[in-house]
Amino acid sequence: MTDKNLKRGRIFGFVAIALFVTACSTIPQLTVHQSISTLLTAKVLDNWVQAQIDAQLPLSTQIEQSSVSIPARFQGKTLYKVEPNNKEKVIALTIDDGPWPKTTLQMLDIFKANNIKATFFWVGSAVQANPELAKRVVAEGHVIGNHTWHHWYKRMDEATAKSEIDRTSNLIYKTTGVKTTLFRPPGGFLNNGLAAYAKSQKYSVVMWSLTSADTDPHAKPQAFVNNVLKGAKPGAIVLMHDGGGDRHRTVQALPQIITGLKQQGYRFVTIPELLEKSGE
Repeated sequence: MTDKNLKRGRIFGFVAIALFVTACSTIPQLTVHQSISTLLTAKVLDNWVQAQIDAQLPLSTQIEQSSVSIPARFQGKTLYKVEPNNKEKVIALTIDDGPWPKTTLQMLDIFKANNIKATFFWVGSAVQANPELAKRVVAEGHVIGNHTWHHWYKRMDEATAKSEIDRTSNLIYKTTGVKTTLFRPPGGFLNNGLAAYAKSQKYSVVMWSLTSADTDPHAKPQAFVNNVLKGAKPGAIVLMHDGGGDRHRTVQALPQIITGLKQQGYRFVTIPELLEKSGE
């Protein structure tokens, strides 16, 4: 809302208040019809002022609804990589287990500096703990996928699998306005009930073709860099993590991974963009 409009709204508000006070102080001297008319005028003005304020709220306070669009041929399917048209050198960076304090913020800064959009697979409990961080990830143009609520590996019945996925999906939508049909099972387990439920709901179950191995507690950041740069191929889906533990080594490796892939001629895309480039 502009300063001019805000001042105008305040003026009308003051007028409404003044009319209401006048009506209250002079009720004994007014007829019943005059009193009701004055009070209604004040109410109408008050409603008008509030409507003007609501209509001009900053966009940042409103949740814009968006959907992660997936080509129909990939719905209900399990994907490991994509064969892009003409072997185009595109690659997708995917980030699991967040949003996570500090680490996710650091990755966002790196992506922004390199004009890169990634695909984040979120754990519902982490979204619940970090809603403002989740909003920032979406605001900066990254794509979101579902990674269950608890990040359980165990076998579960359909009701539990449904809760794990639907609860996360609903919170992502409530928090960010994003409706996603991308799903990644924790640990890559495809036979514990989660992937089956996701497929029944037309999710694309997104695995990976290349891992940084950044969950190895003993490896140095350079090992993550080497893993990605040596294994890169057109249409590859790269696995990394921003949450689920201390990921400072992943943050250290990320700039080198990006630089090395650029030097190999790769361009970075999100999972939906990668699927759109499929040669199938």
